Amino acid sequence: MVDAFRIHIMQTKDLGTCPVRQIGGCSFLYMRISNVYIVTVVSTNANAACAFKFIVEAVALFKAYFGGAFDEDAIRNNFVLIYELLDEIMDFGYPQNLSPEILKLYITQEGVRSPFSTKPQDTRPPANATLQVTGAVGWRREGLLYKKNEVFLDIVESVNLLMSQKGTNLRCDVTGKVLMKCFLSGMPDLKLGLNDKIGLEKEAQVKARPSKSGKTIELDDVTFHQCVNLTRFNSEKTVSFVPPDGEFELMKYRITEGINLPFRVFPSIKELGRTRMEVNVKVKSLFGAKMFALGVVVKVPVPKQTAKADFQVTSGRAKYHPSVDCLIWKIRKFPGQAELTMSAEVELISTMAEKKSWTRPPIQMEFQVPMFTASGLRVRFLKVWEKSGYNTVEWVRYITRAGSYEVRC
Repeated sequence: MVDAFRIHIMQTKDLGTCPVRQIGGCSFLYMRISNVYIVTVVSTNANAACAFKFIVEAVALFKAYFGGAFDEDAIRNNFVLIYELLDEIMDFGYPQNLSPEILKLYITQEGVRSPFSTKPQDTRPPANATLQVTGAVGWRREGLLYKKNEVFLDIVESVNLLMSQKGTNLRCDVTGKVLMKCFLSGMPDLKLGLNDKIGLEKEAQVKARPSKSGKTIELDDVTFHQCVNLTRFNSEKTVSFVPPDGEFELMKYRITEGINLPFRVFPSIKELGRTRMEVNVKVKSLFGAKMFALGVVVKVPVPKQTAKADFQVTSGRAKYHPSVDCLIWKIRKFPGQAELTMSAEVELISTMAEKKSWTRPPIQMEFQVPMFTASGLRVRFLKVWEKSGYNTVEWVRYITRAGSYEVRC
């Protein structure tokens, strides 16, 4: 198998074309991480997504043992430990427990750490391994203790937009994730309430009165972390969970209706003969006047035969980048409810060859808007209950970013 992979895959030029290759009666599913190939070999019609998920989780596990490094040196230095871990994380081709927190309870051998590792060494005391592996809360160990109990919650959204030249939305959706970082003592039970439509309707039925919580959001394609109590979510429509210690992704979602776009782009591109072009782009921010966007970048495509461009901008800086055939306009801080414009006179190189019609690629935008969600999703409450009754500090933050934000011109 090793020889087949080396000869037929590693030594060929089309290495990066497809991560799944069939040779003889076997399928090779592989990833390259730094200078190492991770290969899964299957002789049956196995689940490819499961195999790649296993590879990603296994690499994260090795990094946890090796102090954050995963390269050829780390593998050479930890050969015995890797065999021991592989013995635990897969049985007869079936993935088993890949949680570093749990495996460190009974595989206590420390990896040989890279001299360049910046990750601090974990010096926490061992806990009850049997309870962790077989119990209901396998992702969190008992006996955690913090002087200050804090919960950090981030709602991070990416806006995907394709708008026509006339301002019609051809495609628009929002993909979001709820990220959490927990520093809580004991075994706390958390309950998260969002202004989603299903949850508010269920709450109104329980309280036998209509909901008055303003705008409601209809979430599509919701996926949860394994810590979420799905039985309670199906019955009560509230997100209840015992959180893992530290940082994790609580849930992912997608929204296709009722999206508040952070920006509108109004482009105007005129071709003045064979050697000149006039470009005018107006960008209007649609979020609140007290908010602002950071790191705004507007990329306006131009023909390959562009020689130079002269700019006039109301804010920020604009420059022609011949390597990407784009006029790039950068605005460090874009205030809310504002209009900014960029005008450019573009000179083209006159060629003797027959001029082909220029197919205009769309204008692209990059941005980040703190404390704004394009979907309108809001945290209504975040409750922390623990039997000792300690006080907690909760921090909530909202961030909206550009996913694929394009406007045809």
